Amino acid sequence: MELKTVAIEKPADMNFILGQSHFIKTVEDLYEAIVSTNPAMRFGVGFCESSGPALVRYEGNDPALIELAKRNALALGCGHSFIIFIEGGFPINILNAIKSVPEVCTVFCATANPVEVIVAESTLGRGILGVIDGLRSKGIETDSDIRARKDLLRKFGYKLS
Repeated sequence: MELKTVAIEKPADMNFILGQSHFIKTVEDLYEAIVSTNPAMRFGVGFCESSGPALVRYEGNDPALIELAKRNALALGCGHSFIIFIEGGFPINILNAIKSVPEVCTVFCATANPVEVIVAESTLGRGILGVIDGLRSKGIETDSDIRARKDLLRKFGYKLS
């Protein structure tokens, strides 16, 4: 077995969700979950089929995000993994709907951070072991950091004044 890291290639501020499921219908069910939850969100889904023709399956409503999802899914090449790139919203807006899709086994990350995916490769195929999501912690927040965090959440409308 060989361990590798695969960097997720995306624009710096773009959010995405990376997860694992167990069935080819996942790609269509993820599409339906997103549009049912947030119909204005633009997105692309890439799904790595892990049997039969073992293709990258895809859906979405934005051609550029679909291409980004297809390219990253193929680079990962890990069976039954999926990646969703979004614009016009945040992962928090659709994350519960994604986790409620019956085929979804786990969500590895939902972030706009730079991400490296830790992949194990054997003679059978590839699998995701985990993710490196963003930077290493640099210290403990100060009182001014707490104020800045709270201000940011209120700016986005996630908390009241």
